[in-house]
Amino acid sequence: MQKQKCSLEIYSDFLIATQNRYSGVELSKVSPVQGMEHDAVSRWLAGDRHQPSELWGRVKGLVDTARGYLIGDDTVLNKEYSRANELARKQYSGNEHRIVNGIGMVNLLWTKGEEFIPVDYRIYQKEAEGKSKNELFREMLKKAKKRGFSPLYALMDAWYSSIENLKVITGECEWQFICNVKGNRQVSVLRGFDISISDLELAKRRVRQVWLKGYGPVMVGKLVSKDGDITYLVSSDLSVSYRELKKHWKKRWKIEEFHRGLKQTTGIEKCYSTKAVSQKTHIFAALTAFIKMEWTRLQKGISWYEQKAMIGRYAVFRYLKATA
Repeated sequence: MQKQKCSLEIYSDFLIATQNRYSGVELSKVSPVQGMEHDAVSRWLAGDRHQPSELWGRVKGLVDTARGYLIGDDTVLNKEYSRANELARKQYSGNEHRIVNGIGMVNLLWTKGEEFIPVDYRIYQKEAEGKSKNELFREMLKKAKKRGFSPLYALMDAWYSSIENLKVITGECEWQFICNVKGNRQVSVLRGFDISISDLELAKRRVRQVWLKGYGPVMVGKLVSKDGDITYLVSSDLSVSYRELKKHWKKRWKIEEFHRGLKQTTGIEKCYSTKAVSQKTHIFAALTAFIKMEWTRLQKGISWYEQKAMIGRYAVFRYLKATA
């Protein structure tokens, strides 16, 4: 059987190196592999299947399972101009604050504070698999537990603050959590007398122990931004102070930075195939590319964006030198 001319290593390196053209045609024009045509790239995308579990083999040497934070959240890969895409569906994008046609992706990120290491992910396909985003999130949490993770906290936003999720974190996984909740979430100071958390008396820069309906005792704190927006934080850690609650919660923003960097540097949204299997291969390759750049960032202190700029800058230099 003829050996594939395209490979995960070549393709992921191409995603790092190319500045704005992520097609198989473009790869065929720059590939060092002799005779690689664009249809060879298409065949590889359709045939080189990868599972989310393979990601762990690439990152386990970069994480400390006994420390840090596990952060869960989802993002939408915009496919607004790809109506026939087999994975894309109409869904709300928090990044764009509107309904878009896109591929839903639920991610689990590990960090101690400086790192951005994706340790697991799932493609959201409610119609095909029948699993909600929350079910996919719980699936990844349980897998992380089996892999030996014991993070300081699991962090997630209000979308993933369901009672079932919280019980999996503190029950099955035996971890602590910090999450934000909506103002209408029911709590009580005296069990049986429920009120909305927004009606709870919370002293400035103080936490208070209450009973979260359906769950049990938690600590609650209120963050007020400069523009007056209020965030209600809930933690299973009954010893946490307001200062600690706020400090740990800030780490949740890491997954927002991860999603932005993944989209801006790897072309994860730029696969032009309409086939589900090809899209999945491209997504895995984009995560592989991101991990390579993150390793370089951690080792050499060069940001993801600068790594891409350096490649383009070198090409411009060579061109200018040749034409001088």
